[in-house]
Amino acid sequence: MQKRSFTREGVSGGASRVRRRALLGLVVLVALMVLAGALAYFTRGTRTTPNPASHVSSSATAPAPTVSASAGPKDGAASLPGPPSTHDPIAYAKAAAVALWSYDTRSYSQPELVASLHRWLTPEGSYADADSVDRLVPSPLLWGRMADSGQFATATADEAHFPDTFTRALQADPGAIKQAYIYAVTVTGKQSISWKGAPQGGAEDRSSTLAVQCRPDRPCALVGVLPTVSP
Repeated sequence: MQKRSFTREGVSGGASRVRRRALLGLVVLVALMVLAGALAYFTRGTRTTPNPASHVSSSATAPAPTVSASAGPKDGAASLPGPPSTHDPIAYAKAAAVALWSYDTRSYSQPELVASLHRWLTPEGSYADADSVDRLVPSPLLWGRMADSGQFATATADEAHFPDTFTRALQADPGAIKQAYIYAVTVTGKQSISWKGAPQGGAEDRSSTLAVQCRPDRPCALVGVLPTVSP
């Protein structure tokens, strides 16, 4: 049996979703310094920010929190991993990537997976881009077909770092992050997909750039998945 792609085609409409995607796009612009004016968007806050350079030196090789990347049959939605409580955007991004790259059609439904992933998102609705997460989940129809073959995926996050352009931007202007406290983090790892008749499956390299919000007064949360991977 051939491996099915873990994607969903289609573009969601709605003014609210357009605004959220636009905000995430703004974060991309800040991270990559495409527009100098985008940096000004993040300078309106008054809180102090953690030193990005210290995160790069101390956190770039930090191990990801323990996350269950797969579940046995009939374990139910309780087997889905929840977000870790951490103020480290690197550690949070690694855990989030594992959750995003993992699924088990034997253990829970497609809506349960979507609801679980939404719990990783920031409670600040003006920043949370649920659509970027939903696009990584198979459609209900595809999920049903995958479930017929007992398809599941496990994942590991082997490395995570701030993209070079993002780090340079913050080193040049540390105050630029004070409004939203959103960090771009690129995570690389592997995803292994298996199904009935192919218990070993095969591993593929995965890489995603995530937007992670880490305000000083609460644990990190996911903002969304950037449309392209930033090195």
